[in-house]
Amino acid sequence: MGAEEETGFEPAIGEGPPLPGPADRRAASVRTAFAGMLQIRRLTNTGHPAPESVPAPWETHRAVRAVALTLEASGLIASAVDASGQRTVTGYRVTAGTAPGTTRVEWLGPPGSGAAHEEEAELTRCAAVLREWGWTALLYRGPRRRRFLEVEPPAGAPRPDSR
Repeated sequence: MGAEEETGFEPAIGEGPPLPGPADRRAASVRTAFAGMLQIRRLTNTGHPAPESVPAPWETHRAVRAVALTLEASGLIASAVDASGQRTVTGYRVTAGTAPGTTRVEWLGPPGSGAAHEEEAELTRCAAVLREWGWTALLYRGPRRRRFLEVEPPAGAPRPDSR
């Protein structure tokens, strides 16, 4: 039994070690998890004319997980770090945003990797994927002029703090 089977599926958020195991096995797990998320959308967004096109309440309460799964399912690569915390792979990193139900997506890589020069184009790709699946993704420039996405559910979608 592999580690993924023992602990359950977790999408890559860009903070852990490089993903272990065969790439085809990981891709199959990602496809299954993403299909499950779309099924949740179909079952819970019954009043929407295109239920798969907007995040379900389940996703807005687990926004980091849902956004990371959406990015990984699209074929984008997550960043990774080694045991010392040194970044080893260039890619996206998803973290909780400043408001409930929001996330922040950054494009990071090892020192000298050129990630800072790629970030606008790569974050634009991330934003396009997220918008396709119903999220609102806005590109900002933060400290040291580094760009990032702020991702949130579409207007009118339930948020974790709106009970």
